[in-house]
Amino acid sequence: MKMRLFFTPVFILGMAMSVWPLLPTAHALQAYEQVRAGFQASDALLLDRSGAVLHEMRIDPKVRRLSWTNLSDISPALQQAVVRAEDRRFYAHHGVDYAALGAAAISRLFSGKLRGASTISMQLASFLDKNLQAVKGRRSLWQKWLQIRAAQNIERDWSKNEILEAYLNLIYYSGEFQGVGAASRGLFGKHPHGLDMAESLVLAALIRAPNAVAAEVTQRAEQLGLAMGRQIPDARIREKITLAFLGPRSIIGGADSAPHVARRLLKGRKEAVVTCTLDAGLQRFSEERLAQHLIPLKALNVGEGAILVVENRTGDVLAYASHTSEPVRSRFVDGVIAKRQAGSTLKPFLYGAAFERRILTPASLLDDGPLDLAVARGIYQPTNYDHAHRGQVTVRVALASSLNIPAVRAGEMLGADAFIQTLRDLGIDKLNESGAFYGPSLALGSADVTLWELVNAYRTLANGGNRSPLWLRHPKENRTPDPQRVFSTEAAFLISDILSDREARSLTFGLENVLATRFWTAVKTGTSKDMRDNWCLGYSRHYTVGVWVGNFSGEPMWNVSGMTGAAPLWLEIMNRLHPENGGMPASPPDGVIQCQVQPLAGGAERPEWFVRGTEPAAASIKAAGLPPQIVYPPSGAVFAVDSDIPKNQQRIFFTARGRKNGLSWVLDGQPFHAATGRAAWSPLLGTHILSLCDAGGVILDSVRFQVRGHNGSGE
Repeated sequence: MKMRLFFTPVFILGMAMSVWPLLPTAHALQAYEQVRAGFQASDALLLDRSGAVLHEMRIDPKVRRLSWTNLSDISPALQQAVVRAEDRRFYAHHGVDYAALGAAAISRLFSGKLRGASTISMQLASFLDKNLQAVKGRRSLWQKWLQIRAAQNIERDWSKNEILEAYLNLIYYSGEFQGVGAASRGLFGKHPHGLDMAESLVLAALIRAPNAVAAEVTQRAEQLGLAMGRQIPDARIREKITLAFLGPRSIIGGADSAPHVARRLLKGRKEAVVTCTLDAGLQRFSEERLAQHLIPLKALNVGEGAILVVENRTGDVLAYASHTSEPVRSRFVDGVIAKRQAGSTLKPFLYGAAFERRILTPASLLDDGPLDLAVARGIYQPTNYDHAHRGQVTVRVALASSLNIPAVRAGEMLGADAFIQTLRDLGIDKLNESGAFYGPSLALGSADVTLWELVNAYRTLANGGNRSPLWLRHPKENRTPDPQRVFSTEAAFLISDILSDREARSLTFGLENVLATRFWTAVKTGTSKDMRDNWCLGYSRHYTVGVWVGNFSGEPMWNVSGMTGAAPLWLEIMNRLHPENGGMPASPPDGVIQCQVQPLAGGAERPEWFVRGTEPAAASIKAAGLPPQIVYPPSGAVFAVDSDIPKNQQRIFFTARGRKNGLSWVLDGQPFHAATGRAAWSPLLGTHILSLCDAGGVILDSVRFQVRGHNGSGE
């Protein structure tokens, strides 16, 4: 019985050799070039516009596999250790080690133990053809036969270096790590070319049993070192085993720039490599400067910031940075697309729409005096940033110096619904409510916007009023939408000219400040209510840059203005974009004309631009007028007298807006007071009708209000 067992395998092997040419071969295998081209890393790469690697991001959760590693980039120590451990006669045979096969057969017969006899080429064949892979840890004789034939075919068509290179890239080393690149980076934190002999012994020992425990791998690595004649101290090998088994087992040190863009472009995609529009140098500069800029601002309770840089002509995004002082959140909160309150950054579009509809000109005068507006919840009283009032100011000064009260007056002239439609046309989404919902505060930026939306809106001004999308993918694919005209070239020119006017800006910011660049730029800052958001947006002839700083949580900053928050960073980015000269401003379009005007009484004449047809007939400019209207009290208001306050100290002040000459108040049908300013009235219990009349007694506006006693009654 034993003799029959001894001769059976030998007989089978002899029969196989005799009919070798008649037996079928394995499935046709791919060529080396095909295998390499089809290799897909578990990490996708984000490349910048010139091909530089910006970011590596894992997209395959099942396996960790990095880019293909050339044999020349793999440590010779690892190559020697793997060949010695897996196929010591690799360079001598042609795919099959017959001596090893015979020894394996004899070991199986006499000891009953399985002994590996697969060469590196045979193992590679199993990777390339799933039909050759073992089932439940074993292969049938037929699978073994096909594996042998496949290995010989590989040896015929591939070089030894190609075989070893492919094997080292396809083999599993430990856990989820497939390929020498992932194993080297994940277990030892280094690239394959830097592996020393101790590390190479550990990796080679893991190939035979990737899921073995540390003690088994240690023993095998030590035995392999002795077999190679290498005098590696056992302590050194154990040190590497400890690092491999107890270390972080994570791949770190890869490209890590533009993480938010990587998530937008790589997540859910199958492409291993995606090229974007970013400029790697500008991106890294923006990220570094943003992080550094936020360090001193932390003392003012500023924790986060974002930067977006785009090219005006193409809409390509060149830099996209978002940073937080909380590292755990930095990967998940994107400050570029987060909705925040716009503050004064919407004012250029308000005035642009007013220019477009010929409601205002840059020389129109607006009243920067106290203002009370009746709204659904009571009285809205806008104030300037410094709480000062400057009387009559031109639209140019009002916009350039970012005065709030004139902006609210301009918003009332334009109408909230018309302003909302302009913002929608600019691509500011989710403004789904009517103008009544936002009220007059919309002029001061009560709407929520993103940095992405604002930057493209300002780019629209830079491009003469034409809006087109921003792009992150490169090359320019599917870029079919035609530009949409939001403003006329004339209105866009007037706004750009005002935002670049250093003198007009000086009323609030002074002549020398961080907005005063050495080249032509148009720029606007903004701060939202309670200092929760700080913005700076501006453009040159070629680029538009937007910066936001604040807190993702919405927590207010402490005494941070546009000049100290976002603007200094905006200037740094602009200077980086224009190392020499930023270019001259755009030429005035044919539809504008320049005239000499004298905006204020006694003021010096100065040149001013107008949309052709809106220029004044004379040098003096009249204030932009509103129709006479009652501002306070609002219609439907209910007042209560307080019994604890003397009656002679309780007053209601009637206030009107619009032209004042010849107007008068009429209360309950009786003349009361000239409407030249605020008129004080001692309240009487009951329901009252207040009218505003012209010189001929014609009622121009009327409101009804009620005065009640301390107990809520009208008596």
